[in-house]
Amino acid sequence: MTKDSLSPNATIGIVGGGQLGRMLALAAAELGLKSHIYCPEADCPAAQVSHAFTTAAYDDETALSAFAAAVDVVTYEFENIPVATVEHIAASKHVFPSAKALKIAQDRLDEKSFMRAQGFGVADFFDITDLASLEAALAQCGGAGILKPRRFGYDGKGQWRLNGDSDLAAVLAELDGQAAILEALVPFDREVSILVARGQDGATACYDVIENIHRNHILHSSTLPAQLSAALQDTAKNMAEKIAAALDYVGVLAIECFVVGDALLINEIAPRVHNSGHLTQDACHVGQFEQHMRAVAAWPLGDATAHSDAVMTNLLGDEIEQWRDLTAQEATYVHLYGKAEARPGRKMGHVTRLKTKNS
Repeated sequence: MTKDSLSPNATIGIVGGGQLGRMLALAAAELGLKSHIYCPEADCPAAQVSHAFTTAAYDDETALSAFAAAVDVVTYEFENIPVATVEHIAASKHVFPSAKALKIAQDRLDEKSFMRAQGFGVADFFDITDLASLEAALAQCGGAGILKPRRFGYDGKGQWRLNGDSDLAAVLAELDGQAAILEALVPFDREVSILVARGQDGATACYDVIENIHRNHILHSSTLPAQLSAALQDTAKNMAEKIAAALDYVGVLAIECFVVGDALLINEIAPRVHNSGHLTQDACHVGQFEQHMRAVAAWPLGDATAHSDAVMTNLLGDEIEQWRDLTAQEATYVHLYGKAEARPGRKMGHVTRLKTKNS
């Protein structure tokens, strides 16, 4: 690992070209850094705002090598890229976060096992290999639970809520042989996320805990700060810093949790900037995207404290048509992702509304 800071005009490679890559590239530009996007889709949102762009498959080793040679350091914008892609690039160029963090986050069983091994609370979980193991796991969960593939999936895709009336054999058939995990239902009070940035020197900057509301398994809105006691806020931040250190992490890490009384149960981690953290762009002195690029470039981390309370709302599908009315509202910041087609449930942008802490 290098701790040599990149100079302005250096180039950061970003693997993945979605809206997160777009906002990372925009943040890099504000710091005087260039970005080079690597993405299989030529019309991706990040390509519209990047200095350079490579269109190639994630398993195209020739293209990956050329990409690595053209940049000074590499990061990625989402966790469903192949670990082999990161490992290939890392053979010739530093990649942050590391392949280790990516690998753990890609497998729900490994992820929860890692968190439990670190001493953090998680919902009960069970490795599902066949009908017998599923029936046994459900019995231990009181007859109800959430079945998920161990790998991939987002926004609730490919998940089944099971109870005594479920046709277990049919559900397993839909999994089509994929490794799976059953998670016990959690009677949570609220859902929150904790975002922590960690630099190459081990320094950390943690944002205040964010409270989230989901609709149809998709994040609807995020509120800063979350309704938590000061003690639980401190517990959350301490936990995030310990997880980042255990992963030898560099960049912004998101940890999604359930609040159950005075306890936090980790649901999952995301080794990247996160949808719930979008409001930090407008509500904090240094937002998550700039913070991530600072860490990757080995620059000092910025001030993560909030100057305003905020609520961020995702714009899904045709909700993007509200852009004109939204841009006319006071203390309102509209961020559109440049996607050509508005499909139901597709994240087309977000809007953040601020409220000063003294008002």
